Amino acid sequence: MSNSLSVDDSLLLRFWGVRGSTPVSGPDYVEFGGSTPCLEVRCGQRLFLVDAGSGLYNCGQHHRADLPKTIDLLFSHLHLDHTGGLPFFKPAVFDPERVINTYCGNLDGQSAEDALGRLYAPPLFPVTLDILPCTFKHHGFRAGESLTLEDGTRVDTILLNHPQGSVGYRFAHAGKRLCIVSDVEHTDPWPDPALMRFVAGADLMVYDGMFTDGEYPTCRGWGHSTWQKGVELAQAAGVKGLAIIHLHPCHSDATLRAMEADMQAIMPSAFIARERQSVQVGAVAAPRRAAPLVRIA
Repeated sequence: MSNSLSVDDSLLLRFWGVRGSTPVSGPDYVEFGGSTPCLEVRCGQRLFLVDAGSGLYNCGQHHRADLPKTIDLLFSHLHLDHTGGLPFFKPAVFDPERVINTYCGNLDGQSAEDALGRLYAPPLFPVTLDILPCTFKHHGFRAGESLTLEDGTRVDTILLNHPQGSVGYRFAHAGKRLCIVSDVEHTDPWPDPALMRFVAGADLMVYDGMFTDGEYPTCRGWGHSTWQKGVELAQAAGVKGLAIIHLHPCHSDATLRAMEADMQAIMPSAFIARERQSVQVGAVAAPRRAAPLVRIA
């Protein structure tokens, strides 16, 4: 990847899993992918991971030799499609020198430790996390608070409308801003003023577009939104680029390509995220059809 920015000035996003609810596979899911949510965010040299869905496995396989010894994993929430990849992050969890910090903000200040301990234990799972060679350190916060990491890096958060709550994250680096807003259900009226303020002027917003406007009425209350509402929010808040994730497991490549064309007719800088796709936030405008490497103004 070539660009005029130094590594320290770059804000890089990579999608390792973009599917919602359950992994899918087969010939209809080649272009967009079938792994559940996992996003890699690099603020210069600083690495964050957002969510630990099944896409975390491929993230680990790709970064076998270049993962930092301390990894910060930010959970949007703890539903299965956002936690199911954690024990399979092999280059990290099988390294006795590795520290994995988890951050959870939708449990009224509680960390993810107890919930993950119940999930990764017999009879649901054969081993517990505490027998893995790495060290887990679990941190709780309340959505809406800003996280200040040990090196002084700050990440802003917001509580999202989702069953049991979910956390949106905002990263700012070298004059560029990235907002990750998933899982979220739009409200009425829309856009929500607090969420508009949170994403205002972002170079890129990642948004939950699991349903279309036509599908949504039968799924009201399930905690997800539509690409149409993502476009409304982006345009109202002056967001420059929009990436849709948490893709419905029934939406094939052909369906998603058609949806993307409809969306780009309204907002040309919007696209539907593809698994393994990299985005250099704040570089140049996105093409109408998102390619394996996309640069967003």
